Amino acid sequence: MSAPTVSFDREGAAPVASLHGDWTLQGLEGRIVALRAALDTGEARSAARWDLTGIARIDSLGACLLWRIWGDHLPATLDASEHTRAMLESASVLGARSREAPPRATSFDSLAALGRAGLSFGRQIGDLVALIGQLLLDLLHIARRPQDAPLREISANLYKTGVSALPITALVGFLIGVVLSYLSALQLKTFGADVFIINILGIGIVRELGPVLVAVLVAGRSGSAMTAQLGVMRVTEEIDALATMGVPRSLRLVLPKVLALVTALPLLVLWTSSAALFGGMVAASIQLDMSYGFFLDTLPRVVPIANLYIGLAKGVAFGLVIALVACHFGLSVKPNTESLSTNTTKSVVSAITCVILVDALFAIATRHIGLPGG
Repeated sequence: MSAPTVSFDREGAAPVASLHGDWTLQGLEGRIVALRAALDTGEARSAARWDLTGIARIDSLGACLLWRIWGDHLPATLDASEHTRAMLESASVLGARSREAPPRATSFDSLAALGRAGLSFGRQIGDLVALIGQLLLDLLHIARRPQDAPLREISANLYKTGVSALPITALVGFLIGVVLSYLSALQLKTFGADVFIINILGIGIVRELGPVLVAVLVAGRSGSAMTAQLGVMRVTEEIDALATMGVPRSLRLVLPKVLALVTALPLLVLWTSSAALFGGMVAASIQLDMSYGFFLDTLPRVVPIANLYIGLAKGVAFGLVIALVACHFGLSVKPNTESLSTNTTKSVVSAITCVILVDALFAIATRHIGLPGG
C-alpha cells in the first residue's frame, strides 16, 4: 500500500494536479484532513488539468472525497483510468450537496417554548406536592404502627449525611471563619473598632453564614448522592422490584432520607458554626491581639441567643428542602444513564436555589428578631 499524495506541476501558465498512491479507506486513514487541505488551495482550484493516472487503487471513499472537493462535478480536463472514472461516476449519484436552511423562529415558537417550560415547571411542582403528601401519610402510618418505622434506614442515612460530613464541614467552616475575621479586622482597625469583630463574626456566622454554608455543602454532597442512589435503583429496576414485592418505596426509601437530613442538618449547623467561630477567634487573636477568654466572654453578650435558634431553625428547613428535592429528582430518573446525570445536576442546582429562597424568606420573617438593640 502506498500513501495517497497530491502534487502540482507547471504546464505552461496553469498548474497540473497529479494524484498518486492508494485513495482507499485504508490509505486515507488519518490523512483525510491534510489531503482535503492540500486539495482546497488556490493552486488546486486553478488547475488546468487533473492527472489521476498515478492512482494505484481507489474506492468509494476516495471517489467521494474528490467529488466533493471538485464541487460535485468532474473537472473539465481529467486524465484517469477506466476504473477510476467508473468510481468517480458512481460517486456522482450523490448529487449536489444542498444544505437545508434553518427553520425561522416565529413568535408562535417562542410562545410554545414558554408554554412547554411552564407545563414542565407545573408538573415538577405537582410531583413535589404529591411526594410531600405521601410523606405525611407515611408519618401517620408510623404513628399508628411504630413497629413499621424504618429505623435501620434512618440510622444508615444519618451516618452518611451527618457523621461522615463532620470533617469536611469543620474544615470549611474553620477556613471561612479565618477569612472573614481577617477581612473584617483590616477594616475595623482603620476605625479603631476592633472589638466589634466579635459582633460581626457572631451574628454573621451563627445566624447566616453557618446554616447557608452547611446547606450548600450538604446539597452538593448528600443531595447528589441521594438522587444518584434513587436514580440507579430506577435504572436497574430495583424500585419496580420493591413495588412488586409490596414494599412501599416512599416509606423505605424517601422517608428515612428526609428524617435523617432534617435531624442531621441542625447539628451540622451547630458544629460548623462552632468551627467557624473558632477560626475567627484564632485569626482575631493573631491579627488584633484579642485573647480567647475575652472573645468567649463577650460573644454571648453581643450575640442574642435568638440568633442560634434562627440558625437551627434554618438547618431544619434546609434539610427538609434538600432531601425533598433530591428524592423528587431521584424518583424522576428515566431508565437511562443520560437521565441519571441530568437529574443529578438538576437536583444540586435546584436544592441550592431553594435554600437561597428559603433563606431570603427567613431573613424577611425574622428581620426584627435577634438583632442587638432590637
